[in-house]
Formats: sequence, C-alpha cells, structure tokens
Amino acid sequence: MPSPCIAPSVAATQVALIIDSGPELNTLLTRVLSKDGWTIEHAADNDAALELAKNEAFDLIITGRKTRGPEDVEFLRKIRGSRPHVRLIILTDQWTPGDVLTAMREGAFSYFSAPFDPQVIADSVRRAMEEPCWDDGIEVLSATLQWVSLMARCDIETANRLVLFLQNVHDPTIDEADRADVIAAFREILLNAMEHGGHFDPSHHVEICFLKARRAVICRVKDPGQGFSQEELRHAASARTPEDLFSHVAVREEQGMRPGGFGMLMARNLVDELIYSEQGNDVVLVKYINKPAKSAA
Repeated sequence: MPSPCIAPSVAATQVALIIDSGPELNTLLTRVLSKDGWTIEHAADNDAALELAKNEAFDLIITGRKTRGPEDVEFLRKIRGSRPHVRLIILTDQWTPGDVLTAMREGAFSYFSAPFDPQVIADSVRRAMEEPCWDDGIEVLSATLQWVSLMARCDIETANRLVLFLQNVHDPTIDEADRADVIAAFREILLNAMEHGGHFDPSHHVEICFLKARRAVICRVKDPGQGFSQEELRHAASARTPEDLFSHVAVREEQGMRPGGFGMLMARNLVDELIYSEQGNDVVLVKYINKPAKSAA
C-alpha cells in the first residue's frame, strides 16, 4: 500500500530548473512558469543540473528533450536520492519500450515523448505547480512489457497523471485509433471507480492491471467500495433519444456530479468487451487488436 502522502514545504518563491530543450520548448516553459511567479534557472544538460541540485532545492525540474528516456530516469534516481519529493517532468525525443513504466516506478511527475503537444505540456507543468501532495499517488506493484499491476489514489489529479503516462506509451504494435479508444475507455472506468467506489477520498486506492496479449489489450479496474451505480447505467441505456441522455448528463452536472452511466456507455462503445463483477466494483475491458484480415468473398 502506498505510503502516507507527504506535502512539500511551502516557500515564498518556488524555483524551477529547466534543462535545455531548444528555443521553442525553453520559451514555452519559461512563459508558463514566469506567469505564475516562479524563479527559473537553466542548465545545459543533466550533469550540469545535478551540480546545481547539490546546492539548491528545486521544486520542479524539467529534463531536456535531447536526452534518451533511460538517461533521464537515471537522472531522476540520482536527484531523488537527495531530494525525494522533487517534481520531475521528463521530455524525450527518443522513446524506448519500458521507459514510461520505469519513470512511473521511479516517481516522475509526468513523461512526454515526441511529438510534443505544447498545450498538454503547459497543462502538466501547471498541475505540477498546483498539486500540493502527489508523489504517493501511483504505486507500480509489478511490471513487464506484457503485464503491469499498480495502485492509484482516488483523486482526479492522480487519474489525470496516470492517463497522461498511458498517452505517452507509443506501442508500434497497436493501431493509434485502438490505443486512443482503450485510453478513453480506461479513463472513464477509472474515474467511475474513484467516484463511486472510492468517493474521491485520497485515503482510498484503486487496483489496476494492464495486460498486452498478441491480439488483445486487457485492463482490469477494481475499486475499494461498491463500484459504479448499475442503476445509472440502466438509466443512460434506456434513454430513448439523444435529448433524454444529454438531459440526464445536464442534471448531474448541475449537482456537481460526473456524467455517470453516460460515460460507461461511451466506454462500452469504445472497446469490444466490458465485463462487470456481480458487485460492480470490478470491471474488465477488452480491446481486440491486430485482427486477422478478412478473406475475400
């Protein structure tokens, strides 16, 4: 079970270290951080950053895109040896299998592989600045390239971080459209588990398992409570018109609630199988990939 959440100390001015990623990304990151009043320092490479970190406690470190993922993970290990709660965002042009899993296990805040979306990076930087308590949110229990088990804390920021990690796993054996469908369906299942089972209580955790088979991607999500509302799913499924369904969503939004059964219906349409336990707190999604080509008639 993850260790208790430790919030970083509050300083009058937060300090960020940006490792060189070239003019475009350097300018973007500097603009985002400066807007929120951060003090910014720059380093030419990881070695220079390590030297700076020996004498100064940085609140956020962003690696340079020119280094490979494994180099940045090793840099993260060294930094966290002396600064265990530092937020570190990894940027890399060169992704290799297993990098994202290792980055999660070693405690990276986020991981981005090229091609980069400047707006997504900017949003992640802002989340890193705003999240007061983050580094016990995701615990990797075991991991191979085919089977990953982890625990995720029941809060929306942790869910967003986990989805962002998944979006940067560029497995060439999975079609991009299939990968996007799996991630979107998983996000909905995860948020339902955190809402209905964990009540968005950060002291609770969701169990997650990913399996990659030769022709299928399988994901299991188990929450600590009673699961999502079967009644909401039936309500959404029984809507006779699109107006009925969106009316249901609007009512929930007015009450400060998520779309409920509508989201689960969306997840069901994105994957090939969605299987629930009797209690409803254990859900498995299956997406078939690399389907054999149909023979000509």
